[in-house]
Amino acid sequence: MEFVIWIFLLIICMPKLPLELKIAQDRAKELGLSLVDLSGKQIPPEILREISEEAASFYQFVPLAKKGHILEIGMINPDDLKSQEALRFIAQQRNFEPEISLITPTDFINILKQYRNLTKEVENALGELEKELARRDVAKEVKETEGSTMLERVMAEAPITKIVAVILRHAQEGRASDIHIEPTENNLKVRFRVDGILYTSLILPKSIQSAVISRIKILASMKIDENRVPQDGRFHSVIDNKKIDFRVSTFPTYYGEKAVLRLLDPSAGILTFDQLGIQSHNRRVLEEAIQRPFGQILLTGPTGSGKTTTLYAILRVLNEDAVNIVSLEDPVEYFIEGVAQSQIRPEIGYTFASGLRSILRQDPDIIMVGEIRDSETADLSTHAALTGHIVLSTLHTNNATGVIPRLMDMGIQGFLIPPSLILAMSQRLVRRLCNECKKEIEPPDKIKEIIEKELVDLPEEGKKFLAELKIDTEDIKIYHAPGCKFCGGKGTKSRIAIHEALAMTPQLEKIIIEGINQVKIEEEARRQQMITLKQDGIIKVLQGLISFEELMGTVEA
Repeated sequence: MEFVIWIFLLIICMPKLPLELKIAQDRAKELGLSLVDLSGKQIPPEILREISEEAASFYQFVPLAKKGHILEIGMINPDDLKSQEALRFIAQQRNFEPEISLITPTDFINILKQYRNLTKEVENALGELEKELARRDVAKEVKETEGSTMLERVMAEAPITKIVAVILRHAQEGRASDIHIEPTENNLKVRFRVDGILYTSLILPKSIQSAVISRIKILASMKIDENRVPQDGRFHSVIDNKKIDFRVSTFPTYYGEKAVLRLLDPSAGILTFDQLGIQSHNRRVLEEAIQRPFGQILLTGPTGSGKTTTLYAILRVLNEDAVNIVSLEDPVEYFIEGVAQSQIRPEIGYTFASGLRSILRQDPDIIMVGEIRDSETADLSTHAALTGHIVLSTLHTNNATGVIPRLMDMGIQGFLIPPSLILAMSQRLVRRLCNECKKEIEPPDKIKEIIEKELVDLPEEGKKFLAELKIDTEDIKIYHAPGCKFCGGKGTKSRIAIHEALAMTPQLEKIIIEGINQVKIEEEARRQQMITLKQDGIIKVLQGLISFEELMGTVEA
């Protein structure tokens, strides 16, 4: 009964965790026990094995640490007689002496999740597969039946399904943006991309390679008997009561097919300009641009630089009852209430270009086109901007000043660019320093020299912004994060963007009409006091948002 009351209190107080801790502190004092804070703590697997997951879940106690024969136990309800009796029995069986502490329901739930270890779950599924193969004596029946062998049918059943499901769930729980399933000569490697960096998470036997890839193909409605050419597909799965979309791409390699899955959470909240790191000069010119009645706003940068996320942030500002917003996306990454979002399907001829023609018959005020990939889409987008629409889209160029030459390369005539283009903004994603372990340090002389040089060339608006932040540019300090339990020892957690923005001005219009000259465009950018990607990054380094090394690795890559 007391546990039910605790859960009820937890649900009520979920947005106010300090109140939960206050309740726990009072209860610990009443019981004469210590309260253990497990926020961000990982329990080693060998400690978790001291008490089975089933017992921990049923009796609401978990192992925390072990010293000699003493095992520290965290309990939600230490005075529950059944839990005490179960703990005594387990302690006798496992030959340890329990030392009890109180933990909160939130910490208990988080520790239970740690039982679901990726490697352990996959090993269990592999064990089930081996038993199934042995039971059926598959070796005697490996013969073709209706285009599929018995071995393939067995491997497509529960164990392989479980392995793939476990990989998908752990990727989502670990905040991975991509899953790479890569065949090698001797095994099948599974890597997760977290905050832009790939980490090897699992090594699987070579023998189940085709079965794992086939399972993913079945989920994505792809041809399982075609492994000579690349294929694309998509599917969705419900993980922890959240619908997650997976965009799948397979690619033939020497050792077999490689599969890459992009994770998309359509229910995730759309970020604000502040959360994206759009500030100072870049914030001002972007806000001015989106108030214009018509014209193109183009986001540029390499694949995976967060361009679409920024477009969604702009749509969030523009989304009002008085306007009709229609989007063409590949795929729809986030759902926005009030926006008519459409996913292109090139396999049936529904492309950005064909979709854009249809959109113009939907009486739109604002149009979002996921990407300008070809001359036809570029031409339609430009003419939509000229005929009274705000057009948001992305383009692949290295920087903001490269947008104009790129449009001309795609066949847009020079005289059409000034009246149609409002703003070109370039961006990159940089890993954000962990707030829990970052520390202010004195920069080495070489780094200090580079920062001072960038500050000399920093436009006046950027210097004013630093002054507003009360950052002393005469006594430069940077930040370093060694890693901690909250960031998994990486020193970074999540990402933030650096930006540069080039606005259309009468001076830039003159340069375009007279004939494209990259040098003159860059001179105009300086005249506009454009803050470059590197300079925006330096500002964020001085703010303690990112590390200097991370910035240089991004802008000089």
